[in-house]
Amino acid sequence: MQIETYIDSLVSYAMNTGLAMPEDHMVLQNRLLEVLGKDEYVESHEEQTENLEEILAGILDYACEHGLCEDNITARDLFDTKVMGLLTPMPREVIRTFREKFAASPEAATDYYYKLSCDSDYIRRYRIAKDMRWKYASDYGELDITINLSKPEKDPKAIAAAKNAPQASYPKCQLCVENEGYAGRMNHPARQNHRIVPITVAGEEWRMQYSPYVYYNEHCIVFNKKHTPMKIDRSAFEKLLDFVGTFPHYFVGSNADLPIVGGSILSHEHFQGGHYTFAMETAPVDQELKFTGYEDIQAGIVKWPMSVIRLDGKDPVRIADLADKILLAWRGYSDPACTIYAETDGEPHNTITPIARRRGELFELDLVLRNNLTTEEHPLGVFHPHADKHHIKKENIGLIEVMGLAVLPSRLKGELTNLAAAIVAGADIRADEVLGKHADWVDELKQKYTFTEENALDIILQETGKVFSEVLEDAGVYKNTAEGREGFNRFVAAVNG
Repeated sequence: MQIETYIDSLVSYAMNTGLAMPEDHMVLQNRLLEVLGKDEYVESHEEQTENLEEILAGILDYACEHGLCEDNITARDLFDTKVMGLLTPMPREVIRTFREKFAASPEAATDYYYKLSCDSDYIRRYRIAKDMRWKYASDYGELDITINLSKPEKDPKAIAAAKNAPQASYPKCQLCVENEGYAGRMNHPARQNHRIVPITVAGEEWRMQYSPYVYYNEHCIVFNKKHTPMKIDRSAFEKLLDFVGTFPHYFVGSNADLPIVGGSILSHEHFQGGHYTFAMETAPVDQELKFTGYEDIQAGIVKWPMSVIRLDGKDPVRIADLADKILLAWRGYSDPACTIYAETDGEPHNTITPIARRRGELFELDLVLRNNLTTEEHPLGVFHPHADKHHIKKENIGLIEVMGLAVLPSRLKGELTNLAAAIVAGADIRADEVLGKHADWVDELKQKYTFTEENALDIILQETGKVFSEVLEDAGVYKNTAEGREGFNRFVAAVNG
């Protein structure tokens, strides 16, 4: 297919998705000619394609062949983002439309904004579609298990180029407002097709965008306009509850503010939210709680592998007050019988992962108790995936996992498929350089199941879900045992005391 056909197809795509209007046709065509180094346009009579992935692949191949782009995954991503940036409406247009839609309903506003983020290819739908997703029916509800493949694995050429690229401090991080429209570089993603919406959260200037990797439906990121560190305190609870007051169809939560139990970006205050129902939201209250002076707030311990106090009430100020009281008590609380220490050698360990949502007229806030203590036996964290589960999940348990969605490493797509085949073939898994890490697990599974070619992969996938459920139990500071519940109730008594 000649390059003019891809140009025509992309201009048509912009019209069909509403990124542009018919009056914009000639300007878009000439912008694309410019970025491709072409002085002339020869009308194409080939049939156009509506497939964006195919269109961009054709343009990228042309760019690589003509020396406009290096032929590696990172350089190609930088170039096609530049191309899509030419089609993406300016921020003023996006903000104006968002506000017009919001006046009708918050959901209409987010529907528009999410569609724009997909149509502009900021969210690469064709990559998201490659993610593996399945459910696991645990004792706590249906957990979501995903192997995320939408974040591209860098090839050796891209890794080398990134290593040799000059270090820069602009933008300060990948959440800063300066990313909007930024051209990117080999060690920082391009964002010419990225648009940010300004919002007010608890009287402060904040911003909203979507995650380009979309771990769940309408996965949004809400962040402070200023580059300021994550902090869990009363104001964080106020901000979360205020956000769901403004966008009642979304939940929103915050990663904790300490390493190991926190998120990957602790340097910039941000929350994650979206339009999705996690297993944690549907989990029932297992034990009702009473907090002195807060009889107007319904409270209870949630039936969940991690340690969760749920607060419900009509007044978000009262909920924030009680949440702050619980947080302050937890920050300084130790219970050696449960291996909980507020600090060691001056290093604080206790914090909270909070999640807010609306439940009808009520505001709801889940407080997940976290502790990042490390020991010789558990050098990565006592309340972190234990070593026997590292073959599946070694990474930190952040907000998304806390709510019941496993984000597993991309390596597992091949490993689990090959593991199922190796079991059926009777191969020596322990001797396999890649699969050997799963050998002890496989030995246990062979005691439970008779593997066949038809059922092997299904068994492996379901048992992977079971491992994730156990990972969440590892991360729970109070175990779901009689002793664990006694410990939990000791803490509640301390809050009331």
